[in-house]
Amino acid sequence: MNHRTKQPNSRMCFVCGVENPLGLKLSFYQDEQDRVWCDFTPDEAYQGYPDRLHGGIVTAVLDEVLGRTVIGQGVWVVTARMNLRFHHPVPLGVQLTAVGEISKQRSRLIEAKGELRLPDGVVAVEATATYLRLPDSETEGMEEALQFWRVIPDE
Repeated sequence: MNHRTKQPNSRMCFVCGVENPLGLKLSFYQDEQDRVWCDFTPDEAYQGYPDRLHGGIVTAVLDEVLGRTVIGQGVWVVTARMNLRFHHPVPLGVQLTAVGEISKQRSRLIEAKGELRLPDGVVAVEATATYLRLPDSETEGMEEALQFWRVIPDE
């Protein structure tokens, strides 16, 4: 993925919150086709079975990357449904790539698809999700949290 625009981080989100002491603190990028991705190397704090990334962490990362395909277009959503298919165990201590894109848009529902890739490009997990567009009345109360919603420069 060549051209990239970094997306904002939040303060306390488990996946992207830069001040969450228990969180993953991941950064997300968007390309010119509105695909979103992140690269990360999970450590043993996030294991399920020994030397394997916990499935709940896999789910959280894929939910974030898929949801950000929509949020990247300025639309706030919540997850309505998510399906995952695990093809391979996900190891710890290696760089993984999560990538997602919108697959279908309707008035209030938006569908996205994505995958978690191993270092050699093999797809370990496929995901599809349906997101429900939040009405303005629900996003109005988010001003305080969104004050921190900003791009944190890469080091």
